[in-house]
Amino acid sequence: MSFQAPKGVKEYVPPQASTFYAIRGAFAETARRAGYAYLETAVFEDTQLFARGVGESTDVVSKEMYTFTDRGGRSLTLRPEFTAGVLRAVLEYGLHRGQLPVKVWTDGPVFRAEAPQEGRYRQFYQLDLEAIGSEDPAVDAETIALAWQWYSALGLTQVRLLLNSLGCKECRPAYRARLQEFLRALDLDEATRARIEINPLRVLDDRRPEVRAQLEGAPLIGDHLCPACKAYHDRVKQLLADLGVSWEDAPRLVRGLDYYTRTTFEFDHPLLGAQSGIGGGGRYDGLSEAIGGPPLPGIGFGLGLDRTVIAMEREGIALAAPPRCEVYGVALGDEAARAMFKLVNELRAAGVAADMAYGGKGLKGAMKGADRSGAAFALILGDRDLAAEAVQVKDLTTADQTEVPLAEVVEFLKGKVQ
Repeated sequence: MSFQAPKGVKEYVPPQASTFYAIRGAFAETARRAGYAYLETAVFEDTQLFARGVGESTDVVSKEMYTFTDRGGRSLTLRPEFTAGVLRAVLEYGLHRGQLPVKVWTDGPVFRAEAPQEGRYRQFYQLDLEAIGSEDPAVDAETIALAWQWYSALGLTQVRLLLNSLGCKECRPAYRARLQEFLRALDLDEATRARIEINPLRVLDDRRPEVRAQLEGAPLIGDHLCPACKAYHDRVKQLLADLGVSWEDAPRLVRGLDYYTRTTFEFDHPLLGAQSGIGGGGRYDGLSEAIGGPPLPGIGFGLGLDRTVIAMEREGIALAAPPRCEVYGVALGDEAARAMFKLVNELRAAGVAADMAYGGKGLKGAMKGADRSGAAFALILGDRDLAAEAVQVKDLTTADQTEVPLAEVVEFLKGKVQ
């Protein structure tokens, strides 16, 4: 075949796809128990939603977005992150006019034009959770704790939580001026110097070694927090400690998006090397106004499914996925095949994962299919069995075989596999 998946696109096929599916299911249950409802948002949005929301000075907007003009002349962008689109949907459908906070989660592919490498793809997958409409340290702590609990439920033991506060509109301006003064004295390229004037915090997020070496003495936002922000941050840490969630202070953590305020966090896994971040998020109290909405505080996170899969592989963790097939039907002859087809569908309706041999295979070939399916039991049905209104149930682990009346076999197998 002459076609392949586009460069930088990570795809999941069996058996690895079962792990991908299982960790999504574990997250859905974690979110459900905490009162978060699922929503599905557009894969592409008006480009200005991200330019205004995420920030034009960010690498995401200036370098990494997949932007195109549609047939109507509109500039559209494949979503590079979830939060701006989720908030847009909350505002558009009036969810913020009901009970607050609005607690929602979603998942799916996101797109960034980056240099492909392990753990960094052009199409990658995220789990996103948002709590919108409340400015309460308990909401921040809950959000972080839910991600922590999910990682723990997956069996990951080496995840680190990095935590910082980026202050608010009261204390950020003074820190911004102090940081600009420091950065202007450094030996930086013209593009980085321009960034100092637009959003100097972005410089702190620069990954180049020659830049990071010069940032060692940069002023820290934690030393410039106003009393309200300091008290808020201390309360978040206190609540996390009450839940047994451990963290590391990360005074230089700013994340890569402009909308973050106050609580900012990242989950890191040391076995992933240079791409060690496996998730993160923070509070975005000014984002609603930035995209034309009313004042509406919020906090959320995006967790990388691709990197979580890699982290689990590095720690040697394999999730037990539900069996693809529990019962496999083997029919000998046309009439038996017709009866088996009906029986397999009755088993599925009863909650049993069932499949059968197709194409008129002989007994030997069909039993090979039963072994490959992973089923615990095989049903063998021939003309003699049909005449006796019975079916042979073979335990594929012990090779024991039992004759069971056709009218009773569904209940018989439900008791065996459930």
